[in-house]
Amino acid sequence: MFPNNIHLPATTSGGLPDVAIEAALLEYFKAFDRPGRVLIVPPDISRSSSYAGPIVNMLWRQFPKAEVDIMPALGTHTPMSTAEIKKMYGDLPLDRFLVHDWRQDTVNVGEVAASFVASISGGLMQNGIAVDVNKRVLDPAYDLVISVGQVVPHEVAGFANYTKNIVVGCGGSNMINQSHYLGALYGMERIMGRVDNPVRRLYNYAVNQFLPNVPIVYVLTVTTVDEAMLKVQALAIGTGDELFAEMAKGKCRAEHHFLDQPLPKVVVYLDPEKFKTTWVGNKAVYRTRMAIADGGELIVIAPALAGCGEDQENDRLIKKFGYLAQHDVLAAVSEDAELANNLSVAAHLIHGSSEGRFKITYAPGRMSPEMVRSLKYDYLPMDIALSKYDCQNLREGLNLVRGEEIFYISNPAIGLWATKARFNN
Repeated sequence: MFPNNIHLPATTSGGLPDVAIEAALLEYFKAFDRPGRVLIVPPDISRSSSYAGPIVNMLWRQFPKAEVDIMPALGTHTPMSTAEIKKMYGDLPLDRFLVHDWRQDTVNVGEVAASFVASISGGLMQNGIAVDVNKRVLDPAYDLVISVGQVVPHEVAGFANYTKNIVVGCGGSNMINQSHYLGALYGMERIMGRVDNPVRRLYNYAVNQFLPNVPIVYVLTVTTVDEAMLKVQALAIGTGDELFAEMAKGKCRAEHHFLDQPLPKVVVYLDPEKFKTTWVGNKAVYRTRMAIADGGELIVIAPALAGCGEDQENDRLIKKFGYLAQHDVLAAVSEDAELANNLSVAAHLIHGSSEGRFKITYAPGRMSPEMVRSLKYDYLPMDIALSKYDCQNLREGLNLVRGEEIFYISNPAIGLWATKARFNN
């Protein structure tokens, strides 16, 4: 049914030009004879570094006679505002954008057996996991479902995108909760930047087992940022686990930043257009934790930080417990029914803790000192942070600031930083 996969690596330091990307899309999708209805599933604004904005516009032009709907794979994230849609996707018609509601819009398609979950997790989790997917993905009226996104290190799945875009980005509460908790139990540092891990096996199995008749095609990117310019280093179009695995291995080469020695101080800046909550902004914690020295400090400068969860209920639970070490979260899950019924929050609390190994300091634009400290983080006033760390003039990587060596990262969402020893251990 599907044409041969296309893998297109960049051949120059400038990345893939738009003309090459559009030509590859045209070459692949010409095999589909004038589809009547197409559903595109791209990321939201927090993943604008995926280059999905231009790619979705290219796809739109490829199907001029089709009825095309666009449903961002929100997972539990806040729906995109009109301003965010226009910034990321340009002048595409707003009435073609659909909102995924992870609590209301999903349909059960099956259950991953407890025996399979136990086998992939080494016995850490031994219950079945229901697979619920947005009803629009399952709608037979769509001739094509095109999942667009970036292959990038991820705290739950090792690498984001591919089948995660379907069973989590367009998924329901059970898969979201259970898979995130599985990742936290297995250990974030054993998962991030690894192509093969229990959570990825779960996602791939769920799609392959329960959605074999859904006409899903994946458009995957590997991107880098060089001198503030976003560049597409590789593009893949097609189907199958190998499509994803090859791109993830390429991402290992493109955006794994391996260091010889741990860093005593890391400063991360969070773009105010993308990061408004710790649910998304804690990528600053996840992606740098394997690079930070014992007793070191992570300073997160977050001008737009206003809350914790993208979802109102998740926000309330995060504020109720704060970011705790794993053993404290496991105890809370056993004692508190609310947290036990919202395991993705429990996983998030574990992910956002340094386990007491280093200090996490937030300089938020719209969150009180009391709130930051209640989350178990240290607080630094925004004006003091920016006066000391001039983010507009810091360069990526090592900087000397008033005699102190710091490591600066302007966008934690596009890479993974780790010492060689810690990553390989």
